[in-house]
Amino acid sequence: MTMQNFEQPAASHRGVPNLLDPALLQSARNIYRSFYEAHPDVTQRPMGVALNRYNHRGKLIFGRKPILLPQECFIPFEQIQSELY
Repeated sequence: MTMQNFEQPAASHRGVPNLLDPALLQSARNIYRSFYEAHPDVTQRPMGVALNRYNHRGKLIFGRKPILLPQECFIPFEQIQSELY
């Protein structure tokens, strides 16, 4: 009996889906916008958003290495920012 090696692409290991669901990306943008509307004095740029894939709740991540729960994915700020301006 042989065991097959089912490797996922490297991006999945970091919590970034290969192809982002547009709904997840929109939720990440909404979280980013809401945070900065409530906290306009914060000047530090976030690394991205940790987002629950199922209920779309999330939080901005300012640290270097986010620790994600199994149901979470990380959306980098560059992807959030790409259509904000």
